Amino acid sequence: MKQLTIFILSDSLGNTAEHVAGAAIAQFQSDSFTVKKFPYIKEDTPFDYIFNEILRAPEKIILHTIVKKELVQKISQFAGENSIRCVDLLTPVLDSIESVTGEAPLQETGMLRKLNDRYFKRVESVEFAVKYDDGKDPRGVLKADLVIIGVSRTSKTPLSMYLANKNIKVANIPLVPEAKVPQELFQIPSKKIVGLTNTPEKLNEIRTERLRALGLSTANTGENKYANMDRILEEIDFAESLMKKIGCPIINVSNKAIEETAEKIITYLKRNGMKVYNE
Repeated sequence: MKQLTIFILSDSLGNTAEHVAGAAIAQFQSDSFTVKKFPYIKEDTPFDYIFNEILRAPEKIILHTIVKKELVQKISQFAGENSIRCVDLLTPVLDSIESVTGEAPLQETGMLRKLNDRYFKRVESVEFAVKYDDGKDPRGVLKADLVIIGVSRTSKTPLSMYLANKNIKVANIPLVPEAKVPQELFQIPSKKIVGLTNTPEKLNEIRTERLRALGLSTANTGENKYANMDRILEEIDFAESLMKKIGCPIINVSNKAIEETAEKIITYLKRNGMKVYNE
């Protein structure tokens, strides 16, 4: 088999075309292949150098993942004038999607890499939310984009996970009158903290159901004061007093879906200059 050089031209890293080339090469029982990659191609790229390199190879094909039409035309014209096989990996797909949806492609370079970066940041945010959930480690307060505080059963954990999927690193701290308030809460700007509260009646209802689900007695006797109304009022009073001292916004989550509360928080964060990714 003749020695074949596959030239990869890309406006980003070129990994997509490289994977395609690798998958194709694997179908041939030969090692007569050389892959040469020219990444980050832009309007001011020295095409004369690239084209001369391609012309020097005895047997060659071009694979490219270029999104800008002007650059695609330039490469296609060169290939046509020199009778070189040129495989455009993106344009047919982009044209098909545009014809079905009616939406024109952005023609922005490096979008896949940006998506990958955003994905890994989301994974990192989810792992952060798990690590610093429920006050496990108060040091997370200093590292978080957002800190959620509130009494038990105010949706702190599900909210933290929901916001983590928006690439926001969230730590949450439960507020209990007997527990020491982490001093880290007073070491960060109040705009990075959001307090959650609920109506006493709703908390009583939620906590009673929680006890039943765990197979525990709902009687408000002895040490079991979790769903006791007086205890709930004490916790709410303690939590809201602390929130006012900190100077953070307070959101009543009563009868609100997680998404609704999250949107309130996201709006608040944006208003304070934080960039938030919305799907």
